[in-house]
Amino acid sequence: MTTTYTSYKLISSDLQTSLSRVAEQPDVKRETEYYLSRIGSIKTIDAFFADSRLYNYAMKAHGLDDMAYAKAFMRKVLTEGVDSEDAFANKLTDNRYKELAESLNFARHGELATTFERAQKGVVEKYARQTLEVSAGEDNTGVRLALYFERMASSITSGYSIIADDALSQVVRTALQLPDEFAATDIDRQAAYYEKALTLADFQDPAKVGKFLERFTSIWELENPTGSYDPLTAFQPSSLTGISTDLLISINNLKLGGR
Repeated sequence: MTTTYTSYKLISSDLQTSLSRVAEQPDVKRETEYYLSRIGSIKTIDAFFADSRLYNYAMKAHGLDDMAYAKAFMRKVLTEGVDSEDAFANKLTDNRYKELAESLNFARHGELATTFERAQKGVVEKYARQTLEVSAGEDNTGVRLALYFERMASSITSGYSIIADDALSQVVRTALQLPDEFAATDIDRQAAYYEKALTLADFQDPAKVGKFLERFTSIWELENPTGSYDPLTAFQPSSLTGISTDLLISINNLKLGGR
């Protein structure tokens, strides 16, 4: 039987071929062609939300498909953009919202937002990568976690960066052989422990990330026999982490219809 590490390396070592294969899948190709044919003509946030196929494609590309129902929430993310320190996306500890606001930066560029490469090719590339990771996870969640960590490792700048992302936390806790209960301890203590136990600068080096993931996949293989792990647990968006109470109240007053 193929091990978690072997499966991960088979995909990672020839990533472009893996991504090209995913891009040619009929359903992926169909949705991508639709996205590219329409996105450049979208001039406003209202028009973007009005086309559910475009909206769902962009959400999935950024790993936020589980939040697609929360249109008022997502509208606030896109409306405020990322330029202001007080922008909604910048208050969320989950960087996926900020990435979406950067890909479709209506706040900064207005009706030109969808004409840039990051809004077209950039989103398409994210969609293919996200689809690849999800597909890998259908066979082995450890492979999906490893691919995700490989992609996101360079964003880790502190212990809090790990805590803010459930999937990154799952990988690190596994590699350090920490019990799941560790995630329920004081956040500041968690962050301090991660910063002491890890050399965070290593996550900027692909070779060192590879060694870390070799350790993770080996331990994962021992701790998670096939079929024993819920593949969705680590990928539920931690969307409300890091929002003040006042901000939560204001979000609760928004209507989910997108207005």
